[in-house]
Amino acid sequence: MAQILRTLSGSGLGYIHRGSCVCQALCVRKQHSRLDFSDSHYDRLYPGHIPTNPIQKALLALGSGVAALQNPYRHDMVAVLGETTGWQALMALRDRMKGDPEGCTVLTERPRIRLSTLDVSKMASLPGGSFGREYLRFLEENKVTPDSRADVKFVDNEELAYVMQRYREVHDLLHTLLGMPTNMLGEVAVKWFEAVQTGLPMCILGAALGPLRLSTSRLEPLVTSLVPWAVRNGRQARCVLSIFYERRWDQSLDDLRKELNIETPPFIVMATSKKAPSQS
Repeated sequence: MAQILRTLSGSGLGYIHRGSCVCQALCVRKQHSRLDFSDSHYDRLYPGHIPTNPIQKALLALGSGVAALQNPYRHDMVAVLGETTGWQALMALRDRMKGDPEGCTVLTERPRIRLSTLDVSKMASLPGGSFGREYLRFLEENKVTPDSRADVKFVDNEELAYVMQRYREVHDLLHTLLGMPTNMLGEVAVKWFEAVQTGLPMCILGAALGPLRLSTSRLEPLVTSLVPWAVRNGRQARCVLSIFYERRWDQSLDDLRKELNIETPPFIVMATSKKAPSQS
């Protein structure tokens, strides 16, 4: 660990080129360090947890932020940035979930959205227009899987770590609710919604900088139509982390949107062959 910190402090730009080396080094250090109580048990709050102090978190945030800006397709760097900068936002989200009966149930039961937890055959048999069937359609059309979401490592609170994990696994469900594909235009629109809904610095950064990667032809509809729609719905919608989606697969997508106070998109955003970087 000391060597990592010296490398970062002495040559910050070196981290940009090595990308995830800090995260990997932290993992290796924990795996190969002496197995005593303080190092191997006491400071691990959940499986996979990597304890870090404020200085280490700041270095991780800085390095991962620069790496993610240089290459938004570095999902590992985007994930580290979210975990090391989102403490206050995660506490606020946790409190909102606790204040909602359904959200409180989610926090208590802690469901996970993985292929291993989804009854894909049953969801595929649901009628068109149902939330579960439309979610499967989204996964198929955009060639994505819920299993691609990384496990949380750097959040030093077990309950907040689950809130972050839930946010990641709900992301594709938001694409379905908002009717947005995974191309850059769709991802930026979802990011604006998430920035308003969650307050996570990672989402705010993505919403602000994502448009820089759009062509002029796509920037105009984003600014004039999609961003106002996403911001408005982010403000007025019920907390999207407070929904037990796994119990709502057979609900009509239109009915679920109305319940959550989410408007249909102002126009259909067509999917493209090239996907935008999957966030979180």
